[in-house]
Amino acid sequence: MITLKIISPQCEVLSASVDLVELPGTMGRFEVLRDHAPLISTIEPGRIRYVQGNESHEIECPAGFVEVRANVVTVCIG
Repeated sequence: MITLKIISPQCEVLSASVDLVELPGTMGRFEVLRDHAPLISTIEPGRIRYVQGNESHEIECPAGFVEVRANVVTVCIG
């Protein structure tokens, strides 16, 4: 499992255990699975999609950045 955290300056928007995360990167959409290599990337306004078991969810987000490290995906949005 991956821990997905979406945070803004005002609050924590989401904290959940997920199977995969798909993000709107500045250079194009990309997917993060368990044991993904560490990375930091900017993200564009768009939809963050994540999968929990058989359910797929989407959240509309503004621009920001993402850090992937040790099966934790932290998305910081403004």
